[in-house]
Amino acid sequence: MRAIFLGTPAAAIPSLAALVDVADIAVVVTRPDRAKGRSGKPSPPPVKLAAQEWGLRVAQPATRSETERVLHDADADIGVVVAYGRILSAAALASTPAGFVNVHFSLLPRWRGAAPVERAILAGDDTTGVSLMQLDEGLDTGPVIAAVETPIASDETGGSLTGRLAYLGAMMIDDVIPNLLAGRLEAAPQLRTGVSAAEMLSRSEGRLDSSWRVEYAERAIRAFNPRPGAWFEMDGDRFRVHRASMSEESVTPGVVAAFNGDAVMGFHGGSLTIEIIQPAGKAPMSGTAWLNGRRGVGGRIDPADE
Repeated sequence: MRAIFLGTPAAAIPSLAALVDVADIAVVVTRPDRAKGRSGKPSPPPVKLAAQEWGLRVAQPATRSETERVLHDADADIGVVVAYGRILSAAALASTPAGFVNVHFSLLPRWRGAAPVERAILAGDDTTGVSLMQLDEGLDTGPVIAAVETPIASDETGGSLTGRLAYLGAMMIDDVIPNLLAGRLEAAPQLRTGVSAAEMLSRSEGRLDSSWRVEYAERAIRAFNPRPGAWFEMDGDRFRVHRASMSEESVTPGVVAAFNGDAVMGFHGGSLTIEIIQPAGKAPMSGTAWLNGRRGVGGRIDPADE
């Protein structure tokens, strides 16, 4: 079996490793290098680094037509897509006899789109999973070949859940792809009910709002860790909250107060103890250490319209 792999972030690497075990990789297709950090120096995608380390051929097409050419020239039997970051055209999808399958980190049709893991945590879902679907020209609308369900732990972050789903997806490739090409599996159309959209995350969405219910704020801090990050501003300075937990203390919404050395932030319906916080330009620190640096004084967070 000869396969093409398309993926970009670190979460796609376990699936690439699994595909290496069951197929000959014609080419690994990933996004072009992007400028990163203050230097603006181009940085290669994690999938590119892994593929090069394993001696696989890498292509980084920048346009649709270039992508179509790379896929057609690969002369492969099937394509596997994991968080590639672009929708493939009809011509691209027709470039292999078996088409292209996608490892998607949700139980479709729930959370179609760019941020299914974070949206599941943010919504308070009890479970999520991984779906292996046949790609069509829509956004995660193709028929589902296989799926595996898993619970979402109460302390799980966007990063930790993504990592866990990445390995579940890799196990699915090992189990499913050979059977699919052998004709032992058929895809089933997605249900028309229960459809939800996992829109792309924005940095502004991570700004903590004192009008939020405390349960939502707690989920947001977990969902947006590590990207795009949950944060607030106080006296014009920005602080990122990496971890927080429910508190029994009563604090006015929008206020950060000190209780027995803990930094406690108020929301509607309750408050959160800030466990790990990161001032702009500094390393993450405990909420207690942060308070000590402020001489034990909290404050009121700046409203979003300032």
